[in-house]
Amino acid sequence: MSTISVPIPHTLETFIEEMIHRGIASNKAEVVRQALVRFAEDQAVEAVLRGEQELRDGKVLRGDLRKLAKMLP
Repeated sequence: MSTISVPIPHTLETFIEEMIHRGIASNKAEVVRQALVRFAEDQAVEAVLRGEQELRDGKVLRGDLRKLAKMLP
């Protein structure tokens, strides 16, 4: 596991300390790890929702995957 250093505004530091105080996490690193996991999950959900919207909008490629891949730049 690696360590990174990221400057954050006072408001986020206060938020992190509050999460520890409330027992949501045991230390600052755990708060940040939980936040990053949640962010990754949110991004995955957004990608699925975007794909579903594109499907509804008719933005769908149909056909042989190899032929479609050749059409891409």
